[in-house]
Amino acid sequence: MSNPAQDIKDPNKKSTGVPIGNDEKRITRGHGFGTRTEEYQPLGQFAQTGKFGRMFPLLKPLVPPAASLEALGAAMIDAVTVDGSENPVENPEGDNPTLPAAYTYFGQFLDHDITLDTTALQEILVDPLAVMNFRTPMLDLDSLYGSGPVANPFLYQRGNNDRFLIGTTSSTTPGGDATVPVSLPHDLPRNSEGFALIGDPRNDENLAVAQLHLAFLKFHNKVVEGLLDGSIPRESPLRKSTFEETRDLVIWHYQWIVLHDFLPRIVDPVQLNDVLVNGRRFYNVNNGQPFIPVEFSVAAYRFGHSMVREAYNYNRVFKFGSVTPATLDLLFRFSGLSTRNPDGNVPIPSDWIIDWRRFLEIDPQIQPEFSRGINPLIIPRLHKIQGMGSLAVRNLKRGSSMGLPPGQSVARLMGFTPLSPAQIATGADGAVAEAHDLHLETPLWYYILKEAEIQGKGERLGEVGSRIVAEVLIGLLEADSSSFLARKPEWVPTLGPSGSGTFTLADLVKFVNEINPIGDAV
Repeated sequence: MSNPAQDIKDPNKKSTGVPIGNDEKRITRGHGFGTRTEEYQPLGQFAQTGKFGRMFPLLKPLVPPAASLEALGAAMIDAVTVDGSENPVENPEGDNPTLPAAYTYFGQFLDHDITLDTTALQEILVDPLAVMNFRTPMLDLDSLYGSGPVANPFLYQRGNNDRFLIGTTSSTTPGGDATVPVSLPHDLPRNSEGFALIGDPRNDENLAVAQLHLAFLKFHNKVVEGLLDGSIPRESPLRKSTFEETRDLVIWHYQWIVLHDFLPRIVDPVQLNDVLVNGRRFYNVNNGQPFIPVEFSVAAYRFGHSMVREAYNYNRVFKFGSVTPATLDLLFRFSGLSTRNPDGNVPIPSDWIIDWRRFLEIDPQIQPEFSRGINPLIIPRLHKIQGMGSLAVRNLKRGSSMGLPPGQSVARLMGFTPLSPAQIATGADGAVAEAHDLHLETPLWYYILKEAEIQGKGERLGEVGSRIVAEVLIGLLEADSSSFLARKPEWVPTLGPSGSGTFTLADLVKFVNEINPIGDAV
């Protein structure tokens, strides 16, 4: 996985697993251990977790002065207003009315499934091939399953290790609404210190992504129940254990959501269709071994930072006009990784259980919160992260330290007409870019956000961003011999609406049947 290959993997080529009847045994990869078959012996003396790489290794890096990046990052601030109770309220003109807010955090959940870079931010050039990725670069939910119930038994129920552990909410009366019952089964499982017992602890860094991770845990458990009681037909009862069949069903439905629900909402349909029909042209997989390009992880996929809101209508208790809306600060405080409250806010109080109708298109009577538009503007809260400063500045410096090329160079290489200097210079943020000559050669992350603002009207990525994101995510599916796209491309979901052959993130939540656990009535 050390270098991008020169040729693109044929998506129609069968994997080289050991044949068993008409099927084939999975090729296990990742972390030096078999993550799916629970064969937890090392694959070899030098088995590697994986590394990052480059999509465009021949393009010249853009390394602007740090002061220029700091000035541009500081200008990338979203406009907000403040109501009488000092609760932050974004200008609704900055919303993306095509994208419910849950997809902001699904994007984060997906990112945690494929990347984990533990290197510190350096203001020097970093070789991405020397940066270790501590996640398997596949859409295989290792952030959920870990290495399975044999290698990671602390994730699973004792004596019933087909199922995940599920935590309960606090036994203390909720402070927002004392009528909500205590100790409900709607939190992540936790140890005595309050840290979540999950495959990737980052999924407990804010409450929205934590509740999404919980929904996936419950989705798995629900599928186990269905296989055992016969309501979900078994595909191959003699060849797979209940756990293995459940895991495969969950992973394939998750991959379907990525390919047929998430991607169509965020990328240009022309580019998505071209990748699906005509194949990849820029993300080359090395001998079937996928890697994460830094152009994706450090630039293109960080579009999600612009989608985060200052505050949300979270449930009937924590909403605008009630006790308080769920500010981003509160979503971080009610998590196991919070550093803001030494005494901790976990297990979460019962009145902090999410109402998914406010985050997804589930109930036609309730309009979900929208994500913020995909553009170069980041909410104020993300410009003043405790101990970190401005996320925008950090992203720009990270791109510089990784030696990313300017957006215009990538656009030309892809055969697109780059944004003009005048287009880059639009808006207050663009004026700062122009003042530092960054409208001529533009940092890739900022270029992709500006492209989304101009070409995608803030609703989806533009040409360059769409191409990078679509090629990498589709490429990861094509390179994974266990994915539905590589193994059984004609497969359609079986757990969605009856006979529909479709499955969305909203369908997953509805399948779990815990859309609004605390209800509407006081």
